Amino acid sequence: MSKSRGELFRDPVKGKIAGVCAGLAEYFGWEAWLVRILVVSGVLLGMGWFVILYIAGWFILDKKPSKYSAKDVAKSVKEKLHEEEVFGESIKVKAKIWQAGEPPKQAIRDINLKFKSLEHELRNMERYVTSPEFTVSREINKL
Repeated sequence: MSKSRGELFRDPVKGKIAGVCAGLAEYFGWEAWLVRILVVSGVLLGMGWFVILYIAGWFILDKKPSKYSAKDVAKSVKEKLHEEEVFGESIKVKAKIWQAGEPPKQAIRDINLKFKSLEHELRNMERYVTSPEFTVSREINKL
């Protein structure tokens, strides 16, 4: 992997019980369902120490710190995450089914949405620059 993994946290927001599997999945760049299947399979196949490790992870790992301020609470978490994913950072497309990221169709939709938003901003700038208001404002600033 080219990027550093960072710290290991448990993610109770995305998790089912305590967020240990979701935290591990985010740390390794996998899908959370894959980690859950591996843990449940291990428990069912007689490796009971998975339960002990899960409970230990529940108590040892810190909760993932929230990156939202109080004013962002009004927006739903899903809308905010989608907005940041589309407009704030690069879109990660998964190449293999177990990797974290977006399916290619969703990535194309997000890229299309991003380009439409940029085109709208560009049109607004062009409309302002070609307006008489801009010309008058520029002439006043020259004085």
